Amino acid sequence: MGSESSEGQASITIRRKSPEDVQQRQIIVKVDGENVGELYYGDTISIQVTAGHHRLRVDNTWNWKTVELDVAPGDHLKFQTTSRAGRFSWFLVSMLGAGPIYVSIKRED
Repeated sequence: MGSESSEGQASITIRRKSPEDVQQRQIIVKVDGENVGELYYGDTISIQVTAGHHRLRVDNTWNWKTVELDVAPGDHLKFQTTSRAGRFSWFLVSMLGAGPIYVSIKRED
């Protein structure tokens, strides 16, 4: 994902700290198909990437979202990811012990 030189490098930070997060399931973070870590509630991951086009994917093992990125040298892109319960999730959890948890990701300024 990166080269030996810092020239042409950029960074991406993904955090999971939203008060709307259900705080269940890990969120797997991938860049260009490569697993770069897992986020539990309260965690943050920062990675170095080369400038250019990248694909950022977050996956909570139930649902996933992908963001296409064009990154310039020196950029520091920041994102927040959240796991949220669906409309009937808590009902299904109480009845079946499991229910859909949806993942989202949005860019921060």
